[in-house]
Amino acid sequence: MNSRTDSEPTCPIERSLAFLGDSWTMLILRDANAGVTRFDQFKKNLGIAPTMLTKRLATLTQERLLEKKLYSERPPREEYVLTDAGRDFLPVLFLIAAWGRKHRGEGRLTRFLDAENGTEIKPIAIDAVTGAELGTRAIRVLIPE
Repeated sequence: MNSRTDSEPTCPIERSLAFLGDSWTMLILRDANAGVTRFDQFKKNLGIAPTMLTKRLATLTQERLLEKKLYSERPPREEYVLTDAGRDFLPVLFLIAAWGRKHRGEGRLTRFLDAENGTEIKPIAIDAVTGAELGTRAIRVLIPE
């Protein structure tokens, strides 16, 4: 990825992909944002191997996108609850879904609806400073030296 020898990447995309860069991680975050909190629920919904799920949940907990909360003392059982960082990832998932619908959208597709009015969500990314839609104008990338 980064040809420099710095120990920590300067690019926030590279830093994020270091732990988010696989599909299981993003699907766990998708399901967590839909209300899934328990190991068995994730395993059933995703069809993921228990060892893989354990590893991904540990990473998401370590990176503070999920946190463990005790929901039963006898026997002790924990669930995985989104943190603010985990909830902040939802718009990213919506943008990935919109891209996928446009460029990979064949067959039956999951739809994302506004819970209050039932309309389908059509996300776009907007620059908070200018109000301009991202992807419709030239962007320069400045990489620190």
